Amino acid sequence: MFYGSEKQNFYFIGIGGVSMSALAELLAARGYSVRGSDASESEFTNRLREKGIPVHIGDSQPIGEEVVVYTGAISDSHPQRAAAQRAGKRLVPRSELLGRIAEEYPRVLSVAGCHGKTTTTCMLMHIFGINGAKFTCHVGGEDLDYGNLLVRGDEIFLTEACEFKRSFLALHSDVAVILSCDRDHTDCYHEENELLEAYREFSAQAKRVIVNADDVRAREIPHGLDFGLYAGRIRAERLRSVEERYSFTVVEDGTPLMNVRLNVIGKVHVLNALAAYSAARLIGFSPDEIRKGLESFRGVRRRFERIGTFGGVPVICDYAHHPREIAAAIETAERLAQGTVRVVFQPHTYTRTRDLLGEFVSVLSHADSPILYRTYSARETYSYAGSSVRLASLLPDSRYVQSPGQLRARLGEDLGKEDLILVLGAGDIYEIAKNIVDRE
Repeated sequence: MFYGSEKQNFYFIGIGGVSMSALAELLAARGYSVRGSDASESEFTNRLREKGIPVHIGDSQPIGEEVVVYTGAISDSHPQRAAAQRAGKRLVPRSELLGRIAEEYPRVLSVAGCHGKTTTTCMLMHIFGINGAKFTCHVGGEDLDYGNLLVRGDEIFLTEACEFKRSFLALHSDVAVILSCDRDHTDCYHEENELLEAYREFSAQAKRVIVNADDVRAREIPHGLDFGLYAGRIRAERLRSVEERYSFTVVEDGTPLMNVRLNVIGKVHVLNALAAYSAARLIGFSPDEIRKGLESFRGVRRRFERIGTFGGVPVICDYAHHPREIAAAIETAERLAQGTVRVVFQPHTYTRTRDLLGEFVSVLSHADSPILYRTYSARETYSYAGSSVRLASLLPDSRYVQSPGQLRARLGEDLGKEDLILVLGAGDIYEIAKNIVDRE
């Protein structure tokens, strides 16, 4: 039992989030009473209802449950959280619940990093799944085949480890992967070294640590195994691609062990595959078992996902919201497009945009007349310093839009038949784009 009595009832505030919905579904499958609320309807709220989990829209629903779970985006002043506090309910952050669930498994494998953790976790899910491992996987995104939760047994718990507000410190891992330590989440990490120190603390709680040797900060963290395109014990050699789908040879300590052909687009996935390979090897999988799993992986929703066409031109959406991710997505798109890559970018949070402003300007200045959609505020209040308006003012060739109608009009201007539309961002721009494209 997680908290107190054997008849615990759980209420999730923000149950419609991809990570929260997976945790709610997992608890319900274990026989717990689960209910929750969210600000708006979504496919996740609908999916939960289909599984018999009641979901309410809005923040006025009374909470009778014993345990109230909330995300880091839910403030102290949220009506339901405040009422639960006054009523003496057990208030549990999402990260704490995840940590408690992980403790019930003999082995825990967690994947951390500012970029690539969802994809790497899903690659591992395929490796485990295709080889008959007894495991449960919780993901902060949606694998195209397995979704955000896969329950195949109780020997291994595989999960993403999120760095936001140090939530990954609730996890004590048998194997921990650290993909990157770029400066990010400046709303909760005010000094540049604070995030790196959090990663150090996270790794110190793990029995075995794997890091990306190509990341200058990550390789400073004490570790037992590393990987990379340019450094590390596990490397990728003889890279070649067909329409940005890469094949390569995995070399371990100088010895070639397997050839693999990925079915996802982008060179960045070679690094993710090396991370998944490294973790799977420590768990005990053979190179051939790993190859089968990696080649079965078809991708993650919102990761360079083609969602349709606009004016006959393909539209690709990507979750990229950090300058490094944006640069990688644009580079991949430019290799694929025969014409111009038309970039649409929605910044995610005012603090990130403000504090990484110079990097955003540098990356987007190479795009051809980028369209900047109004900032997705998430948990924050408006700030001009981190707004799309300010970012647009520093990019003379950019165009600012703040509504779906304006976006549609801008996209239609000077659109060539050989162009490609690339929509970037972690906010609601994905749903906005889906609503204006022609489905295929």
